[in-house]
Amino acid sequence: MEEAPQMKWYALKTFFNKAFDVEDYLNARGIDTYIPVQKVLLKGIAHILARKRLAKAPEHRDSRYIVEGALIYQRKPLVTSLLFVHCAEEQLSEVDAYMKERDANNNMRGYIYSTYQSGERKLTSIPDKEMACFRLVVDNGSKGLEFFAGDDIARYASGDRVRVKEGPLRGAEGYIKRIRRDRRLLVVIEGIVAVATTYIPPQNLEKI
Repeated sequence: MEEAPQMKWYALKTFFNKAFDVEDYLNARGIDTYIPVQKVLLKGIAHILARKRLAKAPEHRDSRYIVEGALIYQRKPLVTSLLFVHCAEEQLSEVDAYMKERDANNNMRGYIYSTYQSGERKLTSIPDKEMACFRLVVDNGSKGLEFFAGDDIARYASGDRVRVKEGPLRGAEGYIKRIRRDRRLLVVIEGIVAVATTYIPPQNLEKI
């Protein structure tokens, strides 16, 4: 019996604010995705305009919006142009081809996070635990979340590793760091992005 392909998380960088377009393309092909977003309730003219856009969208759906009864929320990315994909590595060839095709047409540029070893490209997979902790903080964190990338990850991602033992972020693991005078929990997806919570009381944390 043939083994099922192993599903892993990967990160994509898209340009020109096209993350939702890529998400739509992948979701239509049964590929699971995740974009770090905040839900913003639309009111007044913004609500009216969104309702008109949704009426024109296929099947009255648009991934930029969430409709809950009479309420309409807009999904606003918390990290510019970042999209996560959950799939088998074999499926990434289709994703790569799609990004390159769009790039050739000057409509969308982007890439899958990778490293190069001895001149060979190696796609960067994300451990399930890292992804779960990141999503837990993003989806349940407060409005004071702050995101870091590049050299800032290396600068902050050091020190005591801790686990949150109480509250809505229970189970999240990361580093305790003083950032802008506050002791905050930093949850890292190595080499890609990190998110810092607002202040967490020391009694809610335990060293790992």
